[in-house]
Amino acid sequence: MRKLKLIWDFRGPSASKIAEHHEIHLKEYIAIENLDLNITGFETINQMHSIAFMVVNEVDMNSVRDALKPHRGQVYLEESKE
Repeated sequence: MRKLKLIWDFRGPSASKIAEHHEIHLKEYIAIENLDLNITGFETINQMHSIAFMVVNEVDMNSVRDALKPHRGQVYLEESKE
């Protein structure tokens, strides 16, 4: 089953803190909706741009997208662990 990474972009001097806080809400949503995946995170791209993200199964994408309105998405590729 294909997995999709839904991404929320935050910009400005507080972007990192906002993205970190947004991840908390994504985890809450996963728990409330009993979603199969629990992959979330946040990353600082640079001083003025950070992202929060959530990985969902493709079958769940439409309902999550409509409820949470991510800014963009991409196919999620799991890193191989060797």
